Amino acid sequence: MTAHTTASPTAPRTTAEWQHADSRHFLHPFTDHRSLARKGARIITRAEGIYLWDSDGHRILDAMSGLWCVNVGYGQKALIDAATKQLGELPFYNAFFQTATPPAIELAELLAEVSPPQFEHVFFSGSGSEGNDTVVRMVRRYWDVMGQPGRDIVISRRNAYHGSTMAGASLGGMAGMHAQGGLPIPGIVHIEQPYWWEHGRPQGLAREEFGLVAAAWLEEKILALGPHRVAAFIGEPVQGAGGVIIPPASYWPEVQRICDKFGVLLVSDEVICGFGRTGNWFGCETNGCRPDLMTFAKGVTSGYVPLGGVLVGDRVARALVERGGEFAHGYTYSGHPVACAVGLANVRLIRELGLVERVRDDVGPYLAAAWRELAGHPLVGDAETCGLMGALLLVRDKATGAPFAPEVEIGMACRAHCFREGLVMRAVGDRMIVAPPLVITRAEIDELAGLVRRCLDLTLADAQREGWLAR
Repeated sequence: MTAHTTASPTAPRTTAEWQHADSRHFLHPFTDHRSLARKGARIITRAEGIYLWDSDGHRILDAMSGLWCVNVGYGQKALIDAATKQLGELPFYNAFFQTATPPAIELAELLAEVSPPQFEHVFFSGSGSEGNDTVVRMVRRYWDVMGQPGRDIVISRRNAYHGSTMAGASLGGMAGMHAQGGLPIPGIVHIEQPYWWEHGRPQGLAREEFGLVAAAWLEEKILALGPHRVAAFIGEPVQGAGGVIIPPASYWPEVQRICDKFGVLLVSDEVICGFGRTGNWFGCETNGCRPDLMTFAKGVTSGYVPLGGVLVGDRVARALVERGGEFAHGYTYSGHPVACAVGLANVRLIRELGLVERVRDDVGPYLAAAWRELAGHPLVGDAETCGLMGALLLVRDKATGAPFAPEVEIGMACRAHCFREGLVMRAVGDRMIVAPPLVITRAEIDELAGLVRRCLDLTLADAQREGWLAR
């Protein structure tokens, strides 16, 4: 038997030692582990405000809020104290067996208060993926209760992301995920995404005109399947992991009209867009639709503690509560008291700091102005923002919008410069995206935009030197 030893908790490790231990024992999400082992993981050791520090002492501007989640920034004492206090009083109890804890009840109350008026009930999970699994179970149970068990198909969109559990990954429209594990599971189908640059621009359609065309794809799919078979349509207000795909303003109101016409439940996946990211408490308020269900996670605790769930609208809640009997679904950590205590502190802090209004009226428009300036860069074909989310599309030819050859991987080339220059900016194909903490200041947005411009300049120099612009 081989003995395993670890360093003393007080013994410092070098970056190389951390990387060696990491490659031996830690399987990362969405990672080619052989490739990572060759170069070594970046080891993050501390954070404050909008900044991270790695194990070599480098400061990094986190323009992705961790993973779209650290809305109130790092180091907020109110959240740390809430967790510490709750750990001392009641570190855990479950919500099974007709039992509840005060933090879960209070957070459910507060979420009902800050959400649109149709939402009075909350089902807690541990993550957004679990929340979207719950959505599938819930919409199918709803139609069972309503005497229409044949309505079991959920429509989603290509290039959407709804988690990586079996149901969540099936709801998502990521081809790479569907290539592994026999996905999607039965009863989930997809339509095209409302991406104007990919689908509307080549046809010469104005953005708002294209929004109506893209929404019509939903009606066509409902009619092709048969309205009596369609349970729900799910979508992110803005497709986050798909590359910050911001639909035209005409899209979501038309989707709402189509769902109303056929009685289809509308699900808004607010895991990324919720809790102020778009300049309203929830993205559906920004986009002008009235969902029946909303999935949430990430920003509910600003990522300090895992927590997710589903806000359940009156239409569904009444059926489940008054007619449904037992809903045979749940999680050990549904309504975890520590997570809910942190959620309470987080939502209260968002209110106290006025972050939703600040995104809408101040830093959101300021980021949009910075993005308009970056739109003039020779590599940028399109620049978009929504609240504190932004995307830059990198193109080979600015005049025509011609893309780089796929083998160039221009987005990854730009991301490599971001890493070296102390900026976390994500690459999704040829789209470079940001979603900084909602506490970011105007001065910090200036710093962010300056770093982005420098990385674009370095990427352009690569393209000129390597001859990528001619391919």
